[in-house]
Amino acid sequence: MNDPRDAIDVPGSQTIEGLRSVALAVYVLQGLSFLWGITAVIGVIVDYVKLDDARGTWVESHLRWQIRTFWWALFWSVIGMLLIFAFGLGFLILSVVYFWTIYRVVKGWLKLTERRPVRPAF
Repeated sequence: MNDPRDAIDVPGSQTIEGLRSVALAVYVLQGLSFLWGITAVIGVIVDYVKLDDARGTWVESHLRWQIRTFWWALFWSVIGMLLIFAFGLGFLILSVVYFWTIYRVVKGWLKLTERRPVRPAF
């Protein structure tokens, strides 16, 4: 059975399209963060600013997904950096964070282009 939150937005909805554009821009900023880390910080700030506007829409799931991606990636990156000299464990953690972040950006972007909410697998 289909979840009503999976519904495609009404064509021409300026509010949804505007929020969708914001989510798209943040995915781009998250992708660019592999080159310039500051873009992830800018993206999460944008997410927090637009979160209230997106409340109750399918785009809200994308903003929350992006926020969680930022904070978990930051948390594990700090742990990885602290453990960088501990038997190479830090490099392993940083590698996992790198690929996990790519996965989250790609999955979110694909769901956004389908106009569907993104749901965590775990």
